Amino acid sequence: MPLGPAAAPPRPQAAPEWREALLPAPVLVVEDEPLMQRRIHTLLTQFGYEADALVFAGTIAQAQACIAAQPHALALVDIELPDGNGVSLIEQLRADDPALSILVISAWSTEDVILTALRAGATGYVLKERDDIELSLAIRSVLRGGAPIDPFIASRILELLHSPATTPGHVDADVLSRREGEILQLVAQGLTNREIAEQLFLSKHTVECHIKHIYQKLAVSSRTKAVFAARSRGLLA
Repeated sequence: MPLGPAAAPPRPQAAPEWREALLPAPVLVVEDEPLMQRRIHTLLTQFGYEADALVFAGTIAQAQACIAAQPHALALVDIELPDGNGVSLIEQLRADDPALSILVISAWSTEDVILTALRAGATGYVLKERDDIELSLAIRSVLRGGAPIDPFIASRILELLHSPATTPGHVDADVLSRREGEILQLVAQGLTNREIAEQLFLSKHTVECHIKHIYQKLAVSSRTKAVFAARSRGLLA
């Protein structure tokens, strides 16, 4: 009897995606801005996280209570929090678990803050102003064991390394980031923080953080003085 066509061998099952097998959980997210909390929540769920694997804290005190309640496999930490500086929390997380991956997601972009956070034990540092794709890439890198550094921050660190006269923690008053220059231009036009936030599609809190950075870099304490100082240095027309 003639044999029929040979049965096709069973197709190998596709290997599970990395996100299904390698997602460290639970994740501690320390962030007080509701808008930023929602962004991070959306990004993490897109990676495959379930809601019960995500722990959100809006203050250092809340984060410490979460840390006391259970260990965490990944932490996403803001620097400026209502009850203190996130750097102290990074130090605590690193002391409790030297292998923990800690990604800073912050509006702060001054060298002293960045270097302090990295020295405290942060694995990576990315700016809040980045779009969702860039934030997603930074989180993906951490999940894969990487140490992502925001391009702006990386360039500033390289400048520090290549400038012997520049000491860690020094802030060059004449260097504003692109976003800071953009915000300063709107400040010079008389816009309020809320109006600037609406025009640039940022949160009011993020705009306030940028303005604080501008004050620090220009060594001033008011919007009027910031505009005057920037114009005297040729940073504004």
